[in-house]
Amino acid sequence: MAEDETETGARGRPEDRAAPGPGRGHPIGRMFLIGTIASVIGVVLVLLIDWFPVGASAAADDVDLLYDVTLIVAVPIFVLVMAVAIYSVVRFRARPGDTRDGAPIHGNARLEVIWVAVPTLIVSVLAAYSWIVLDEIEAREPDSLQVSVRAQQFAWAFQYPQAGGRPIESEELVVPEGRQVNFSISAVDVIHSFWIPAFRIKQDAVPGIETETRAVPIRAGRYDVVCTELCGSGHSTMRQNVRVLPPPEFDRWLAAQRGAAGASQGAAARTEAGVPTGARTALRVAAHR
Repeated sequence: MAEDETETGARGRPEDRAAPGPGRGHPIGRMFLIGTIASVIGVVLVLLIDWFPVGASAAADDVDLLYDVTLIVAVPIFVLVMAVAIYSVVRFRARPGDTRDGAPIHGNARLEVIWVAVPTLIVSVLAAYSWIVLDEIEAREPDSLQVSVRAQQFAWAFQYPQAGGRPIESEELVVPEGRQVNFSISAVDVIHSFWIPAFRIKQDAVPGIETETRAVPIRAGRYDVVCTELCGSGHSTMRQNVRVLPPPEFDRWLAAQRGAAGASQGAAARTEAGVPTGARTALRVAAHR
């Protein structure tokens, strides 16, 4: 009996290990204090990090604010969960040689309702906020510029539809500053993803369907166009640039492309007129490939 009491005293009873010592404070209070300090530090750090490149579209500030709000909510939750988990592992771990079961624990219906209701409320509020931001971004303006984006392994191609004529084709994406651009996106072979980080837009390009996304460029310059869907061995090389030009410069660029396309069609027509009928058919087939 004396030996058992000695061993029990050396190991300590579960209730003795869980009880706070004199002047040590309640364990839950300590957890929340540590969690609060860590949350404040974590929130400050994530807000100081530049997660995105410079914003070049009208929606960039709204998207960045939504991201910051999500981080402000997510960081304290992550820290709280990790603080409880780490504290529980360290404070209530089994000592060497202690093979007894812990104290019996019964369910707490009120606590269960709280930890289901609070996350549901947080997720619902964030979802509503995200929907409002997305709805504003996707609102189509009547004078928007239509640009067709075609993705294929491992390149981008762009078309500018023209009223009463053939669309202008370009291997470079050029858009006007201050005017909404509506991108109609398609894929020739496999799934790709059309991403312009500076515009804060990203949309999948899926074979057989046409997807859309919109942006209003507000800063002239040259920005990256990247494929963010693993599409094959050359995925990392599927990069392009988008040039944002002031409206007068964009109009001149578009007129130059229109003139070049007209000259090319005229040359093709003259070439076709000077060859026999059979060869003419072969030229037409080659031109459409």
